[in-house]
Amino acid sequence: MADALQQPALAQPKLAVHDLNVYYGNFQALHAIDLDIQEHAITALIGPSGCGKSTFLRCLNRMNDLIADARVEGSVLLDGEDIYHPRVDVAALRKRVGMVFQRANPFPMSIYDNVAYGPRIHGVRSKERLNHIVESSLRKAALWDEVSDRLNKNAMGLSGGQQQRLCIARLLAVEPEVLLMDEPASALDPISTMHIEELMISLKDAYTIVIVTHNMQEAARVSDTTAFFLNGELVEAGETEQIFHAPREERTEAYISGRFG
Repeated sequence: MADALQQPALAQPKLAVHDLNVYYGNFQALHAIDLDIQEHAITALIGPSGCGKSTFLRCLNRMNDLIADARVEGSVLLDGEDIYHPRVDVAALRKRVGMVFQRANPFPMSIYDNVAYGPRIHGVRSKERLNHIVESSLRKAALWDEVSDRLNKNAMGLSGGQQQRLCIARLLAVEPEVLLMDEPASALDPISTMHIEELMISLKDAYTIVIVTHNMQEAARVSDTTAFFLNGELVEAGETEQIFHAPREERTEAYISGRFG
């Protein structure tokens, strides 16, 4: 009995989505989505364009709040607490659940100032502390060795792959718990894509990662869990190996095999 009491609680996922419905005006983009997202794992969201993947991703840190006619029903629990509760501090939520977008969007300032931007916004003023955060974040993003000698150079001079890793470093600098990545490698060449994929795998021990991808091979390579969306519905979710090699749903098998989408 003592051993049972000492075992960690494994039942509660990092994010638990229940009966999630999303509307843009009169159009319903998501229909009754239920999905658990486990901590310290990579969850891939797959499906054809327009199926609701990115809409679902934006629900996880309330980015849809920024769309005038968007309406969200249902619940999204982060560590058991509903992020859509009226008393939730949305700015604090987005610090815990950050997002990297499809195209790198570095600020038109130095590499150093890009990474230090978030900590400064949150009140960090010590130069020594900022130096530590910048170096640590760039190291976590596997970029430090490439830029350590030009931190004061404009970030816009970096390559596309470096810019994307810089955006990841900028996100890591505010110490999030969950990383949302909306097709982070879709605009990159194969070598840069490999760097981003290796980076995601290295980060999952410290973070929970949810990625939207149209690249089936990428989902198979990096994710622990895969969720297949179609026409605003969650068709099937499970361990990535099972989804790709023994899907339960015929529609999943048809998409994975390339018969549509």
